[in-house]
Amino acid sequence: MTVLFLASLFTGGLLLSAAPAPNAPQPVTVTVTSLVSTTSAVKLYFYNTREGFLKSGKWAFSKTVKPAGKSEFTLPVELPQGEWAVAITQDLNNNDKIDKNFLGIPTEPYAFSNNVRPTVAAPGFDECKFMVDGPGKVVSIVLKD
Repeated sequence: MTVLFLASLFTGGLLLSAAPAPNAPQPVTVTVTSLVSTTSAVKLYFYNTREGFLKSGKWAFSKTVKPAGKSEFTLPVELPQGEWAVAITQDLNNNDKIDKNFLGIPTEPYAFSNNVRPTVAAPGFDECKFMVDGPGKVVSIVLKD
């Protein structure tokens, strides 16, 4: 049995190693700084499609972080390789939604990956996207009021 196992490891005299799956999730660290509140929940929405970007319920997944008295946090996540974008909101009044004014502009803090700060309209996926193509990716986002 051992001989068969060892023999299966060799092909043409070369030792084969187990390669990671082509789209295996990679560790990514999201760092968020300059929180407006050190107690209000921060919601992170992860998108991997242009079509769904910033559309309610169209995110790949979301995470909620309680800052626990700190003005910044680090969130480790596992993301499949490819293009990703993150949108962040901080729910200052804890009503579980992003409040907006009569024009539809958020009145609570928000931010996007690549620190895109929209001036007239919401940003597009291409402005906010980052590439996950291996381990060790760090995405730093500043949340401003």
